[in-house]
Parts: sequence; structure tokens; C-alpha cells
Amino acid sequence: MSAQTIALAQINPLLGDLAGNAQLILKAAQEASAKGAKLLVTPELSLTGYPPEDLLLRPAFIEAAEQALLLLMQKLAQHNDLTVIVGHPKQTPAGLQNFASVVQNGKVIAGYAKQELPNHEVFDEVRYFIPGNAPCVFDIDGCAIGVIICEDAWHAGPASQAKVAGAQVLISLNASPYHVHKENLRLEVLRKVIGATGLPFIYVNAVGGQDELVFDGGSFALNGQGELVMAMPQFEAGLGIVNIDSSGQLEKGLITPPQSVEAQAYQALVLGVRDYVNKNRFPGVIIGLSGGVDSALVLAIAVDALGAEKVRAVMMASRYTADISWIDASELAKNLGVQYDEIPISGPVDALEASLAEQFKGMKIDATEENIQARVRGTLLMALSNKTGRLVLTTGNKSEM
Repeated sequence: MSAQTIALAQINPLLGDLAGNAQLILKAAQEASAKGAKLLVTPELSLTGYPPEDLLLRPAFIEAAEQALLLLMQKLAQHNDLTVIVGHPKQTPAGLQNFASVVQNGKVIAGYAKQELPNHEVFDEVRYFIPGNAPCVFDIDGCAIGVIICEDAWHAGPASQAKVAGAQVLISLNASPYHVHKENLRLEVLRKVIGATGLPFIYVNAVGGQDELVFDGGSFALNGQGELVMAMPQFEAGLGIVNIDSSGQLEKGLITPPQSVEAQAYQALVLGVRDYVNKNRFPGVIIGLSGGVDSALVLAIAVDALGAEKVRAVMMASRYTADISWIDASELAKNLGVQYDEIPISGPVDALEASLAEQFKGMKIDATEENIQARVRGTLLMALSNKTGRLVLTTGNKSEM
């Protein structure tokens, strides 16, 4: 076996944007080829984005994905020294499958259909796909590469099947959403796979926000002893490199230090806001600023996600608003450089209370009156949103939710 360089494309697809996603893969291929890589691996369903959900029920979308793959293969042919693994849906005799095509010189030389289809939590793949049942092992200059997809690694069968079929290195294509401590859980699971197979493992994950999901990237490689030999950053797109020596061992490469849990959570929120706003083409966001810590945190997230020019803060004071709240809100907006407006709400609050005076007669003032203020603020924010097209970011904390 000759030494190999494998490139990991940690890309941020836009769901349904077949041409744009193909361009991301092509750009990664150009960079990988320039770095001398023999193999480029992209994430699960990299051509469509994940999860495509009911787009998969449209025959026209499946046909468009097939045409996009053919066009991508033609363009990849110019990199005749590079093999590329592309994730996409494929209509097969068995039915629609979550597929990985191994593309070389403009042709598909091997393919793999995902065997373990998750149907829990945020996953609903059983609704759309038929599971595969066969391994995929292909050769790159004497190195036998086994391919599996995401959930397959959490079950014993697919990896063992690849080992029996002759794989010397396992590669997994993933679109694995983030939750706190997820990176540690992945390492724990894959070390069990390595313990059972003795094979080095390369894990490629998507990055980016898609509706309520955030994919954190963090692609990595483990050697045959389960030791971490390469780790890419979380929450940012990029190209990673894994080198395999002539004996089939993974060489130690660049390992990005892990972030604290707090840093991960913050970066996940920033990425989720950025991609939700930009991918859905909102021109910006509006935040009701109170002077308290919750809205201050949301404002900071929004500015880090979108830039100050896309963020507008609105202070809506009432007779219950303390002076310190005015001061803190104004100072915060000034520090972050966002547009800041003040809208008094005493008028509409008084009007609503007057309308309810007869109904509330003889009752003590309580949280009801305070909630009237909150609903007036919500009405004003939504009016500004409707008029400007900007998205309202809510500032309630988890307890309030």
C-alpha cells in the first residue's frame, strides 16, 4: 500500500439548493486536489442538504438530484487524480435510498446504501428511505476503504460487514445534529466500533443550521487503537486532511482543541441564528431590549451571527420600567453598534386596561396587568417585523418558555 492523503469536506449545504451544494463540493474538490489528496469525503446527503424530508416525496426533486449528480461528476472528471464520495438520495430497484456514490474519473465506481435508518428524536428516515443491506469497499492505490453512513456506526452490523469485505479503513458520512456533549458521545461510540473491528475510523460531519437543527461539524479521525489523530473545528466549514502511511496507519495531524460546553452552546446559537436568517433570506432581525440579561444575551448572539447592521433593538418602556433598565438598554445598543429605538407603550396599555376595567372591578392588580404590557410589546414587535420583513427574535429564557 502506498501512502494516502484523504480530505474531509466539512461543508454547510443549503437544503434543496442542488446547484449551490454541488458548487460547494466542487470547490472542496479543487482545494483537496491542490493539497495532493487522493480521496475527498463529503457529508451525508451533501448534494441535497439534510434533512430533505418531504422534498423526497417529489419525483421531480429526485430526478433533479440525479441530474445534479451527473453534472457534478462531469465537472469532477477534471480532477482525474481525485476520488470523491458524494451523499445523495438514489432511486434504486429496492426503492429510494440514502446513498453514497464513489465518483472517479466522471464515473460511479462504487456505491453504498445506508442500512440503519434512524426513526427517533429529530430523525424520520424510515418514512422516506428503504435500507440497504450490502457493504461498500473500494480501493485507492492499494488501500481498501469501507463506507458507512451516520447511524450505521451506532450499530455493530455495517462496520463488521465492511471489515469482512476487506476494508482496511472505515469512513462514515454524517449529518449529525449537535447537542451538549455530543462530541464525547461520538468518540465513545466509534471507539466501540474500533474495538470490534480494529479498523481506523474517519468521521466526516456536516456543519450549519437547518430550521431547529444545528450541525456542528467537528469531523475527526481515530487510529486503530481509538486514539484521536485529527480533529476539525466545530461550527465552521473547512477542509481537513488525514494522512495514511504505507502500513495503513493514520498519521497524527492537526487536532483542534475542544471548546468548553459554554463556548459550544454559544457558537451553536450563533450558527443557528445566522443560518436561519440568511438561508431563509430575512433582511435582518428585531429584538425587544429590556435592559435585562436575557435580551442582552440574545442581542449579543444576533450581532455575532449577523453583524450590527442587520440587528435592530427596540426599548418599549412603561410605568413599571426602572431608570436602570433604560440606561442599560441604551448603553448595550451603543456598545454593540445596533440601531436603537424607544417606543413608549403607556398609551396602548392604558387603553387595554380601560377596556377591562369593568371586568376587573374589585380585583387586585397582579401579573395580569404586567402580561398586558408584554403582549403590547409583542404586538409592536410583530408590526415592525411585518412592515420591514425582519425576523423577531424572542428573548424569553427556558424557564419562561
